[in-house]
Amino acid sequence: MFNGLVNSGKNGREEESLDKGINTASNKSDSLLTIDEVQKTLNRSRASVYRYTNTDTRNLNPPFNPRKLNTEFRSDQKDQLLFHPNEVARFAKDILRIKEVTVEILNSPSSETQKILSAILDELIIIRNKLDEQSDKAQSIPNHLKDTDREAA
Repeated sequence: MFNGLVNSGKNGREEESLDKGINTASNKSDSLLTIDEVQKTLNRSRASVYRYTNTDTRNLNPPFNPRKLNTEFRSDQKDQLLFHPNEVARFAKDILRIKEVTVEILNSPSSETQKILSAILDELIIIRNKLDEQSDKAQSIPNHLKDTDREAA
């Protein structure tokens, strides 16, 4: 999961607001920010956030614009605008000129797919260990054959 901290050297209240905004979003399972969360994070009005956003009525997913706040991929015009925390941090630093921007990347909570893949990995490790044990037994020479110092009877 992504946990970003956007810090500004302007004043403590703005820093606190930015920290809370990104941290609130990072507690969600999808870790993407809504327009309201971006508004709170950047300490800007909703209208100005929309003004910053890279959207186009003719193009559902416009190409990346380094001067705008770029949204995540949408499949329908009616889908909610979502923003990646790294994109919000990039925008805050590069465009809004907020001095200190830090984005921390934390492990995401385990999804059902990750749990299944982990269980499969555990089983494969067990199978590999058993195969290694069998190949070790097959390659080991019995003790009476190892003794070459003894003379034949």
